[in-house]
Amino acid sequence: MKSTLLGILVLVLLISSCAPLRKSGSGPDSFANYREDLSETLITFPDLREQTSSQVTSPSGDSQLAVDADLRVALDKFRDGNRSERTWSGFTVLVYSGVDRDLAFKTRNELYTAFPEMKVDMQYQQPRYLVKVGKFINRIEAQSYYHQLRSQFPASRIIQDRFQREGYVNPDPIQDGER
Repeated sequence: MKSTLLGILVLVLLISSCAPLRKSGSGPDSFANYREDLSETLITFPDLREQTSSQVTSPSGDSQLAVDADLRVALDKFRDGNRSERTWSGFTVLVYSGVDRDLAFKTRNELYTAFPEMKVDMQYQQPRYLVKVGKFINRIEAQSYYHQLRSQFPASRIIQDRFQREGYVNPDPIQDGER
């Protein structure tokens, strides 16, 4: 009995769920005559011909000289600021970094032999030795050296570095009596 009652209930639910669905609201015919006026909110642009004819041409010589003078002052200030700095940031190719002094000297000598046109620099930063090649302003300049070196020195890599500015003169040297 229970199973027949349950079967009838499932059958009624199945038939009622399969009934055609009817959407609520109006159909597309109700919007056939709809119109909206957006002309008040649209951006309008003036005619290009009217603008170009109404512009007054100014002599370019005066404005050019004013910009050139300002540019010259700004570049001079920028150059003087760079000269007053003791170091500059750049990139170098690090070929060897380690604590073995003999291996550092061996790597340096191999670099001198294999690539005599490259400027090799060896530094000691306690407790390690660094063998570097080149001083470059940006990473792209260092790429050509890096690609030449990695065939013989696979551990080489490009690193950021700070370099002493050549010809740097300390503007305010400390005298012995001032210490």
